Amino acid sequence: MPEALESALAEVRALLLAPGLTRAVAAGRRRGQRPSVVRAELRPVALKSGPRLQIATSDGSRPHTRNVAPGAEADAAVDELLAEPFGNWHVETADATIQLRVTKSGEAQVHRAAASRTAGEPERHDRAKEWLLDPGDPLFREIGGSAAKRRQVDAFLRALAATLPDDLTGPLRVVDLGCGNAYLTFAAYRYLLRRGLDVTLVGVDVREDQRRRNTELAERLGWADRVSFVAGTIAEAPVEPAPDLVLALHACDTATDEALARAVRWDARWVLAAPCCHHDLAAQLRARPAPGPYELLTRQGILRERFADVLTDALRAGLLRLHGYRAEVVEFVDSQHTPRNLLIRARRTAGASTDGQRAEYRELVGQWGVTPRLETLLAERA
Repeated sequence: MPEALESALAEVRALLLAPGLTRAVAAGRRRGQRPSVVRAELRPVALKSGPRLQIATSDGSRPHTRNVAPGAEADAAVDELLAEPFGNWHVETADATIQLRVTKSGEAQVHRAAASRTAGEPERHDRAKEWLLDPGDPLFREIGGSAAKRRQVDAFLRALAATLPDDLTGPLRVVDLGCGNAYLTFAAYRYLLRRGLDVTLVGVDVREDQRRRNTELAERLGWADRVSFVAGTIAEAPVEPAPDLVLALHACDTATDEALARAVRWDARWVLAAPCCHHDLAAQLRARPAPGPYELLTRQGILRERFADVLTDALRAGLLRLHGYRAEVVEFVDSQHTPRNLLIRARRTAGASTDGQRAEYRELVGQWGVTPRLETLLAERA
């Protein structure tokens, strides 16, 4: 083992066993090696029998949790995990955060920063709800900490967690197209960092004042070297290199289509898009009679608008499928928090579309006489 890596692991060990530990995550694997578990998470908990170090591991299909006592038992458990060939360690204490990444050549890359969360009581074993991002995290003091916002953040992070593989390793490049005030942007970075990933994130918004505001916030959080912002349109803003993960949350109307088209052109591995309003196809449906026997679907204005929403997102998912993605449309937050609660979640498979899939798509758009904006955008750059 290289001396630098051995030294970095010794530093990690000291933090894992220190009283100030708040949370640690080990994930990924080193080149040519595979840990016995895909992920491990450590945190202090307060039980009736006294303080314990909780260790939660997963083999990719089944979680396992144990609580070990301070002293020899905790020492042995920590040493056992440090002997595993994990590619990333992310450790948070009351005073500092350390991220250790093992490169392909086996060298240690260590990033240290002041703690990005305040010290608090250890999490209780009987906690009512396990949040992916603690509601007490200092991030919420910066972005706003309303209960509704925390619920939306948690729902989005759960969708993100379900999209990315548990054993994801290596650098992860993320872009948030139409990021606005960037509260989900920052939450995504915080969550991915806590998973032990080497993340760089770019937020794109058309407003220059938002770029300045978000950049200042990144500086206050100590993330300016990894989180940056660009003022520009979704379609044209410079983003280099191409991202692995594309986010587009509540981009209005055809802005969602621009985000999806750009993700396809980038060959992004994953896409999460939460559409907002759907005016484009609604206007096309108003301009011509509905095909029989579907007049009742569009005769009433409110029903036509809702049907346009469904048709738009169904065609978006179908187009993604034709361009090498596995796409699904899911509800990512309860409708009581926002009526715009659907999420298009896509993963690139690079598989070729079939004749049947192409025929299915062409039959649907032909029957309704519509031309989705996403289809036009993809054809322009084909």
